[in-house]
Amino acid sequence: MVSGNSNQIFIFWMLLLLAIGASLVRGHKGTRVGFYSTTCPQAESIVSSTIQCHFNSDHTVAAGLLRTHFHDCFMRGCDASVLIEAAKTQLEAVCPGVVSCADILALAAHDSVVLVNGSSWAVPTGRRDGRVSLVTDADNLPAFTDSIDVQKQKFSALGLNTQDLVALVGNLTLFSLTKAGKVL
Repeated sequence: MVSGNSNQIFIFWMLLLLAIGASLVRGHKGTRVGFYSTTCPQAESIVSSTIQCHFNSDHTVAAGLLRTHFHDCFMRGCDASVLIEAAKTQLEAVCPGVVSCADILALAAHDSVVLVNGSSWAVPTGRRDGRVSLVTDADNLPAFTDSIDVQKQKFSALGLNTQDLVALVGNLTLFSLTKAGKVL
């Protein structure tokens, strides 16, 4: 069960994430809600049921997926540097070669928020997977040891502001609390 205070923090973070998402997705022209409605109409429900199944056995998956989506978007702009294997396997059986890993990750992050009683929103889909995955890209991720000035510089380099920094770095608190078994 999610405590009221933690739920408020989580919902605040997600609302800000939605605003930030619009700026991070700018480079992904062609994303829209319902992108797979004709090519793979079951895409969103397959991802949702997969996330629900994993969430039922481990509630910390919600925070982990949000953090993964944040890292993916921060490094190369939401292009799926991380593969969500179980959902991808099911989607490939139904719609081979249609649904991107980047969209699976975005849908999984959404479903994680909903599963912990957070807000729901329409997820624009149509991202394309990146073709480059370099470990050195992680060097640009904000670290908990970075000063505020360094974190501001890293966010500014992506066109993000201090409010965006507070919202996204705030996810670390949720992630830490769920890993410690204090929230969920």
